[in-house]
Amino acid sequence: MITAALLTGIGLGSMYALLALGFHITYVVSRTVNFAQGSAMMLGAVLGYSFCITWGWPIWLAIPATLTLSAIYGLAVERFLVRPFSSRGSDAWLMATVAAGILVDNLAMFTFGKEPRQFTSSLTESAFSLLGTQVSPLQLMIPLIGAAIALALMLVRRYTRLGKVLEACVQNPRAAMLMGIRVNWVVAIAFAVSAVFAAIAGMLIAPLFNVSAEMGTLFGLKAFAVAILGGITSAGGVFAAGLLFGLVEAVVTIYFGSAFTQIFTFALVILALALRPDGLFGSKTLVKV
Repeated sequence: MITAALLTGIGLGSMYALLALGFHITYVVSRTVNFAQGSAMMLGAVLGYSFCITWGWPIWLAIPATLTLSAIYGLAVERFLVRPFSSRGSDAWLMATVAAGILVDNLAMFTFGKEPRQFTSSLTESAFSLLGTQVSPLQLMIPLIGAAIALALMLVRRYTRLGKVLEACVQNPRAAMLMGIRVNWVVAIAFAVSAVFAAIAGMLIAPLFNVSAEMGTLFGLKAFAVAILGGITSAGGVFAAGLLFGLVEAVVTIYFGSAFTQIFTFALVILALALRPDGLFGSKTLVKV
């Protein structure tokens, strides 16, 4: 039983981490986040289901189409819901992105339907025994993909020219523009990548859970909690916090029941942040002016 709980927790935690990495990448570039991130996850799951199951597209065509449309969604959020406000020093982008998430969820409900649907996949139909527990290939793929993305983000930020560009945009946007860096494009790309991360999470989790127009709300809320818990400026910290959150959630569900899951996990988040206001793995960010 404990093995099943650990595997479930690692899988869920990786999903939370992928969504939270989307919050991370937009925050480190622009000091803003997309509160419609949960809706981007739902969009990835719904589009993946529609392309693969409803329309019968091959997987090699459905995945790029889903990720492309999700990236366009992220670009639209940044261009029309974040940039007009952040460029004027207004925090109204907070409410604008929340409203966008509600709008997208309701549009999906009208077009996709309210009833949950099963996303069948060959990656979940076959299973093998691991430590006495039946495990599907997808359950192993999810944490590996999440860890690979987190590692890639850390390496890009530390060792590549693109990482230097991102750091310049964070530390001093005006100086970055004088150096010829198109800051608005960098921020827009960050939002597109954030939405792609969410779509990947949605497509990976869809075969394990039912696909519905309402699935992104709670996932998005938990992912934001994970981002803050891990220290939103640290990609590795965010991923570690996602795994920790998922493991705690799975263990609490098994030993205390699902009725206590949210009570325990969010109470622990509050306690952790009371002790570590900058997150478990975060640190105070110094911005040069």
